[in-house]
Amino acid sequence: MNGLYHLGELPTQAVERLVQRALDFRRGVTPVKFPGRGLGLFFLSPSLRTQASFQRAAAKLGLDLVQLQGGGNGVWQLELTDGAVMNGGSVEHVREAAAVLGRFVDVLAIRAFSGGQDLALDLSDPIVNGFRRFAGVPIVNMESALWHPCQALADWATLDMLGVPKRAKFVLTWANHPKPLPHAVPNSTLAMALQRGMDVVLARPKGYDLHERAMAEAQRLAHESGGRLTVTDDRDAVEGAAVVYAKSWGSLAAWGDLAREQHLRAGLAHWCVDGDLMRRAGPNARFMHCLPVRRNVVVKDEVLDGPWSVVIDQAENRLHAQTALLERIFLDLEAQSKAKKSSLELSMKSSGELEEVRP
Repeated sequence: MNGLYHLGELPTQAVERLVQRALDFRRGVTPVKFPGRGLGLFFLSPSLRTQASFQRAAAKLGLDLVQLQGGGNGVWQLELTDGAVMNGGSVEHVREAAAVLGRFVDVLAIRAFSGGQDLALDLSDPIVNGFRRFAGVPIVNMESALWHPCQALADWATLDMLGVPKRAKFVLTWANHPKPLPHAVPNSTLAMALQRGMDVVLARPKGYDLHERAMAEAQRLAHESGGRLTVTDDRDAVEGAAVVYAKSWGSLAAWGDLAREQHLRAGLAHWCVDGDLMRRAGPNARFMHCLPVRRNVVVKDEVLDGPWSVVIDQAENRLHAQTALLERIFLDLEAQSKAKKSSLELSMKSSGELEEVRP
């Protein structure tokens, strides 16, 4: 396994093995340790759960940890454009930064949100893809402009932990928020639920579609798994749902235009998950959210503090899922190293035997 950019890149059976291993870890199974191996964490965007869970996972695996923080007093602005004349604020190109970090560690994890200003640039996922291009080591995406595979893996583990059937109804609902948020989590949540084979409802107000590329990927995964996707602007389309997953995201039509975005969502405060909505879903429905969450804007206190909410278990599973993911990547690196060593020894032995028969 050579890193992870998007969960949908993995065969479903591989995801299921990672999920099972994550749940094993939650039950107390001890992971494999990799003394002498190094993990780099490069945060160009803020984090609470991701940073803490990756640090703890590294410790559980016995890894040397190198952590860099971008912005403020941390790592400086990177130049991402090929052929750039670097006479502005950027003092290092991603070509050198990625290549150097790749010499210091065995695996590198990157977190870099969408810029939210230039849609075409965000769709190219320039930072994470720049590191994938130049680092020379496996890259783990800790959330990029387009995808958040680590959250999706933990969410899948949470669904399995709760015993939610694969064909159950899963509602991903847009929710109100004071500002436009990136699309990585909703893109990944939609793809994850459909890859799992669920009956997925994407509920969003008009003007808040996800990008056609993310929708095409979701439909591909649905076709492979037998899942089903329905898109609606009815926030009440939750009847019979096993899971209501709330998330806010910005409008593609207003990308980079805050005034237009605020105008679009001015009348959408009622897109908030409350007890009435959860009761309509059914007596066994669960509420999920990736956190952090705006109380009484995205979701009411009665839901977060009530029997529906599994957000804390969901957050804990970030640790177990990422431990499973890193263990798999490092196991594969160890196997590759052994194979190269065996190949080299065989080559040297063959060369020696040839020397012996020469006159």
